[in-house]
Amino acid sequence: MFTDVKIPKENRIGEDGFGFTFAMKTLAGGRIGIASQALGIASGAYELAKEYSKTRKAFGTEIKNHQAIAFKLADMATKIEAARLLCLKAAWEKDNKIDYTLSSSMAKVFASETAMWTTVEAVQVHGGYGFVKEYHVERLMRDAKITQIYEGTSEVQRIVISRSILK
Repeated sequence: MFTDVKIPKENRIGEDGFGFTFAMKTLAGGRIGIASQALGIASGAYELAKEYSKTRKAFGTEIKNHQAIAFKLADMATKIEAARLLCLKAAWEKDNKIDYTLSSSMAKVFASETAMWTTVEAVQVHGGYGFVKEYHVERLMRDAKITQIYEGTSEVQRIVISRSILK
């Protein structure tokens, strides 16, 4: 902490006491970006898994024809679409100058957790190849993890959300 530090008025950003509000608005806006990044990671992993399921054969047929794989892909597609809608809502609120603190936290936590879940499932769909660099899903799984951490962890997002809904 700084003590007895004087900042000339011409070097200040905003009014006295505005710093925390400014920082929170900056974080809320950043969360939309992180949610969008997570959405892209999840979408990429889903597309790779879907395409792989059309070419990989097991027990005489493409693995897309096995219910366990088809259900994984269905759940991926559903969660990705829900994450997309949350991202779009938060971005729309920001663009329309509506308080987007709640929607950006919801988008961030849901999209980042969807990305992590989807990439883990995509590795499962790929089987042993899921850990081979040539198939890229292993990198997406590593990339997904950081979206759960920066701009506020999933736990921090839940604090923001719970404080907002329990006012």
